[in-house]
Amino acid sequence: MELQRTQTEYDDSLALKIYMFQFVNYYSCIFYIAFLKGKFVGYPAKYNRFFGYRQEECNPGGCLVELTIQLAIIMIGNQALNAILEMIIPHILKMYNTFKVKTGLEKVHSEDTIISCNQWTEDYKLSDLEPQGLFYEYLEMVLQYGFVTIFVTAFPLAPLFALINNVLEMRLDAQKMIKYYRRPVPQRVKDIGVWLPIMDVIGRISVVSNAFIIAFSSHFIPQMVYLYRNRAEEDNNLKGYLDFSLAHFNTRDFISGTAPENTTYSNISTCRYFEYRNPPDHEMKYKRPVEYWHILAARLAFVVVYQNLVGLVISAVQWAIPDVPTKLSDQIKREAYRTNEIIIKYETERCKAKIKRHNRESLVSNYSDANGDVHPEASNGVHKRNSLRTSIYHDVLDES
Repeated sequence: MELQRTQTEYDDSLALKIYMFQFVNYYSCIFYIAFLKGKFVGYPAKYNRFFGYRQEECNPGGCLVELTIQLAIIMIGNQALNAILEMIIPHILKMYNTFKVKTGLEKVHSEDTIISCNQWTEDYKLSDLEPQGLFYEYLEMVLQYGFVTIFVTAFPLAPLFALINNVLEMRLDAQKMIKYYRRPVPQRVKDIGVWLPIMDVIGRISVVSNAFIIAFSSHFIPQMVYLYRNRAEEDNNLKGYLDFSLAHFNTRDFISGTAPENTTYSNISTCRYFEYRNPPDHEMKYKRPVEYWHILAARLAFVVVYQNLVGLVISAVQWAIPDVPTKLSDQIKREAYRTNEIIIKYETERCKAKIKRHNRESLVSNYSDANGDVHPEASNGVHKRNSLRTSIYHDVLDES
């Protein structure tokens, strides 16, 4: 059980937990298609099974096509549906509140006309904005930011559709706040809270995610390896890449009970499948050939180079466009310096005043007794004043 010290800490903790739940809810299927689906299937003679079932394979076009279709549905269809619902639901709530007001006013016939013309009656028909009303707006924007950044290489049009959606939603939200919601009570806050660190983490995840999508979910690296392998040929193109990317399998090597029962083809002795494995007549049949390891090394090298290159670009942009402008940073430092000077000056004056007060009290106690007579030890007054001033000064410094 959590007991946060302040309301801000409670709101940040709640926002982080809800976002983590929504992150898994929204992105799990996308991550599965991008990085897991069809990656550990095996080959016809030895399929990898999970609880006795074969793993799901990608379509002939590859998992990247499925990922693109999934993102297109989310960025176009889902956003359009959410925009429509955001306008319909407040309108329905306003109609319901209006119905309640009119139903209640019909009982008071004498004041029907007067009350219905009051501004507070019209405002009562509007919906009340919940304390967490803006939370869901932030959540929607951050989730959209994740779709745009983490999987942008699979669907490059995602930023365009996000921009169109945000421009329309700005106007829809403005109309919604003016026509369907009561005026909210403004609150002064320091920043956007935990959402800024969340977006920073999403940005870091997006660099790694896009690198792995390009390297492992697309045919970019295998095609580059194929072109590099055939660089000495005069006609160096991707004409033979399809044959290069398909492995051979002898149908006689099927395990009993695993071969297809119904097929439109007959007398098939060899089939092809998308994988990098040795042919059946090889001494190490169906094992990984050297080309597979070359492609894997190229993929890992691309991930490392991509991450470092993007990190270098990010560092350059952060240096060129700082979060706080240099002029403003100098003003903040100057203000802090002047504030420290004022504090030091005030403490110095307070210390001097305290020393003077102690000196006066000590002189009175040294030169006068309770009846106003001269103290017998007044002859040593100068020496005692100096020693007393020194001790009081050190005491005041210790208190400060």
